[in-house]
Amino acid sequence: MRYCFIYRIFVETSWIIKLAIIEKEITLDAFKYEGSKDDLISLVAEEFPSISEEINDVVIERKSLDARSKQIKVHLRLSIYTGESTAVPLKMPEFKPLRSEDPVHVVGFGPAGIFAAFKLLQEGYQPIILERGKAVRERRRDVAKLNRDGILNSESNYCFGEGGAGTFSDGKLYTRSHKRGKIREILELFVLHGADPAILYEAHPHIGTNKLPGIIEQMRNTLIRKGAIVRFNAKLTGIQFEGNQIKTISVNGKREACEELILATGHSARDVYEMLFNSNIKIEAKPFAMGFRIEHPQELINQIQYHKHKNREVLPSASYSLVEQVEGKGVFSFCMCPGGIIAPAATSQGELVVNGWSPSKRNGPYANSGWVTEIGEDEWKEFHDAGPLAGLKFQQQIENKAFKLAGGSLKVPAQNLKDYLANRTSENLNENSYHPGVVAVNLNELYPEEINSRLRKGLEASCKKLKGFNSEKAIVTAPESRTSAPVRIPRTEHLHHPELLNLYPCGEGAGYAGGIVSAALDGVRVAKALAQKHI
Repeated sequence: MRYCFIYRIFVETSWIIKLAIIEKEITLDAFKYEGSKDDLISLVAEEFPSISEEINDVVIERKSLDARSKQIKVHLRLSIYTGESTAVPLKMPEFKPLRSEDPVHVVGFGPAGIFAAFKLLQEGYQPIILERGKAVRERRRDVAKLNRDGILNSESNYCFGEGGAGTFSDGKLYTRSHKRGKIREILELFVLHGADPAILYEAHPHIGTNKLPGIIEQMRNTLIRKGAIVRFNAKLTGIQFEGNQIKTISVNGKREACEELILATGHSARDVYEMLFNSNIKIEAKPFAMGFRIEHPQELINQIQYHKHKNREVLPSASYSLVEQVEGKGVFSFCMCPGGIIAPAATSQGELVVNGWSPSKRNGPYANSGWVTEIGEDEWKEFHDAGPLAGLKFQQQIENKAFKLAGGSLKVPAQNLKDYLANRTSENLNENSYHPGVVAVNLNELYPEEINSRLRKGLEASCKKLKGFNSEKAIVTAPESRTSAPVRIPRTEHLHHPELLNLYPCGEGAGYAGGIVSAALDGVRVAKALAQKHI
């Protein structure tokens, strides 16, 4: 028999457990639940002696932390197995024998491309994966050079290479999608390739930038064993078509036949958008968001969120999520990285971009988060003549301007938070995690005033909500400009392009996802739609 329990744990005092089946409440020691599975089984057996001899497994199904009040709560949902019943172990999905038909080209080896490739293999199609960047191990060396020496490789960096931008952006696996069953399949594949099983039940799971590269490498090895072809340093440079069908593609300038194309190139592949535009393949401008990246000492965020709780050291590094409405547009925190690092995420010379990441333990001394506002037609009106590339051109202008403000290097323009709000350049910048270095500027000069006004007013409102957020030790860096794609590649209800029936735009770069899990889900969905076309 399988019993389902819903637990409410009060960290300061004890667990309060509500047994959904028999409507009984009991109390347990709050700090034992992080023990081993054997400890958890013993603990539950003590509280339910009538079934204690039959218990053979306890599985955490869901876990979340609630720090909205001074009494911090941890919520757990457990499945307890008795008698002959046991939890079903994870197993690799089944893969059909490869079909004899022509293979499917998958351009981009981020989460959308990786999971599209897995789904294609499950359906019996051989994916040929084209990745403009390097394998993740070599890519890590280029990222190290970028941080240490300021040497930017335009094809191998924080955005381009095996695993996509998410590989070096904390490995957050949280999504607002309600397709829990499908999400579970994505998470299970990560676990099967080395991720911590805790991602299966954490409310806000993450893998960590230090661990994700190895997991991605294992996923690639599985794909190759099952029949996929993976080609690194293979850049899509052209698409040739007749009527409504792609006939060939150019890779590094050389043509090759292409029967089906899944385009999953990520939000920073500007050359792909321009190639599509110049080839008269329909694309559209899409709203996105831009702003800054704010950093505080992690201990300060812990104090704010955990209310100086006496047992704060046993709790995870605290995070926050802030949303404001200013002048009819949203202003919000984005990609919050507890215990994290601010990183240089530019992809071309002459531009600056900041992003954030965290190691798996999230145990660094700083906490950083994007602070961004909506960008749409009102903001990019100066580039109206660029048509569907207008938002991209505006984004590019800000990144080039930031580069010049900081003196023409990978050092980023920065300002202490209090000085930013007071519209004055900081005399001495606060300590921070950005390794290449910071330059004191007045960031009120970076964005047009209508954007800067929203960012500033939104921050002022949020500082009132989180007492202490407006700290003397907080620093603002810029620009946080690659939150999502500034272009959408349209597709029909059958998920192919409306003009090219064998082109399947996919993932974040096509405008249909906003993170690792949502991009992975879209990759699966697109691969499934492609396979169904041939049934």
